[in-house]
Formats: sequence, structure tokens, C-alpha cells
Amino acid sequence: MQNSEIYCGNAKEVLMYSAVAESVDLIYVDPPFFSNKNYELIWGNGYELKAYEDRWKGGLENYIAWMEPVIMQCHRVLKPTGSIYVHCNWRANAHLRLLLDRVFGYNRFLNEIIWNYKSGAGTPKHFGRKHDTIYLYSKSAEYTFNADDLRVPYAQSTINRLKYAGAREKNVQKVLDRGGKLADDVWLDIGHVQGNSPERRGYPTQKPEPLLDKIIRASSRPGELVLDPMCGGGTTMAVAHKLGRKWVGIDVSPLGCKESERYLLELGATVSLVGMPMSVKALKALQPFPFQDWV
Repeated sequence: MQNSEIYCGNAKEVLMYSAVAESVDLIYVDPPFFSNKNYELIWGNGYELKAYEDRWKGGLENYIAWMEPVIMQCHRVLKPTGSIYVHCNWRANAHLRLLLDRVFGYNRFLNEIIWNYKSGAGTPKHFGRKHDTIYLYSKSAEYTFNADDLRVPYAQSTINRLKYAGAREKNVQKVLDRGGKLADDVWLDIGHVQGNSPERRGYPTQKPEPLLDKIIRASSRPGELVLDPMCGGGTTMAVAHKLGRKWVGIDVSPLGCKESERYLLELGATVSLVGMPMSVKALKALQPFPFQDWV
């Protein structure tokens, strides 16, 4: 598995056969939520349809069984200093938390990030569900976290309070020079990708670039490798590219892989597609060893 590659295939199998152990610095995985809705069939190809049917056939237990080998492979390929962010919602987040505890160890849990957003309809039957959960785990006790890169500017009321408290001017300036307060685990300032947003790519569950920007800046450094094993429309790789990180993506959908390639080419990135389906005619034209590699 090399930099600037998009693999078409099942995440578990691609990681198992193409990824070297302890080679990745940061993983963000946004798996299909346990919603049992047809919008999970983002691109509608036969391979994705089969995956969709398999993971729902046995209900929630089957969904977690489908996720477990992927999470285990993610643990294998992470460097000892690496971290993983797993994006989920209320339908399966408790079950995924237990899975992550088993694979990474409960002592490697760092954060339960709450991404709060304003979009979505309310309901008179219960409190409106207006957030996703993002679990952050590290591979070991030594991991990258760039806290100063995520500082939030102080509110003017905070600055006024410091001055009103009679603090010496140099002490006030010392506080201001920090650049802001440290970020917390409730993210209120990032909205969904709306239909009229310039970054909209036509992918129904597309996540906003500011969300990935915050994650990648927090837990990686320029030149390090970011992996998205269910990359969808390519947002993670695009943001990683913009931030000067290396990147690799995997997706079960050939159409999704092509859309990711298109996105990255627009940004001037070099992209290599691996494992894309080929026509029978093209396969017959391959020499034996290239055909073996394709298989």
C-alpha cells in the first residue's frame, strides 16, 4: 500500500493483503450507519449491493460482526503512535464502543467526540437527534495530538473579563498569545454539507471538509500517512492532500473510487486506482503475471 492510491475492494481484504503492519499514522473510518435505509447504496453497483445485503441480514449482531475484522485490520496497520477515529450515530455507537474496547483496549480510549449539527427534522415523540458520535482511540500511550493547532479564539467577553479583573497588561497579553482556549470534545461549529454547498459532490452521506480538517490536523503531522478504509466520495483524502499529508483510500464501490479520483485530480493530486474491475476483453489481453496481480 503506497501513498496516493485508491483501492477498490472490501476494506478487510485490502488491508489484510495489501497493507503492511504498523505503516499508517492516522485512520478515519465512516462506516455505513446501522440505518437499514437504501441511501446506504450510494453508488448502486452489484458489489455494493451484496455488501449491503450481507451486513443487514442478521441485524445488529451481523453488522458488528461485519465491522470487527475491519477494526482489527485497522489496529494491525496503525503505527504504535497512531490513532483511529470511528464515526457512528445512535443506532450502533454503544456496540461499536465495546468493539473498539476489545480490539484497542479500554485504556486506549481517548475521546467520545460529539459532533452537534442543526440540520434534520425534529420529532414530537422524543428529543431531536442532532449529533453523531466519533470515537477516538490510540494504538499506545504515545500518540500524536496537536492541541495547539486546534485552539479556539477567546471570546471578547473572556478578554474583557481578564482586563476587568485587574490583571497586569503583560499577563493578559500572555494569555492572548496562546491563540485561544484548548478544544473540547463537543463540536458545535461544523454543519452538514448542504445541497447548495460548493463542496457538495452528490454523495448523500458526505461529511464536511472542516470536520476532516479538524481530525487530520489534530492527530497527524505533514508528510504522515492518513488512511480512510471506507472513503466514499474522497473527502478524507482531499483534505489530507490539502494539509500536506500522504493518503490512501479504500472503497467497495468502483463508482465511488472513480468519484474520489475525480475529486483528487481536480486538486492536482497524483492518483493511482488499484483493483478496479476490467472488461473480459481487457483481461484476456493481459500477460500471465499482470493477470495474476489483478486477481
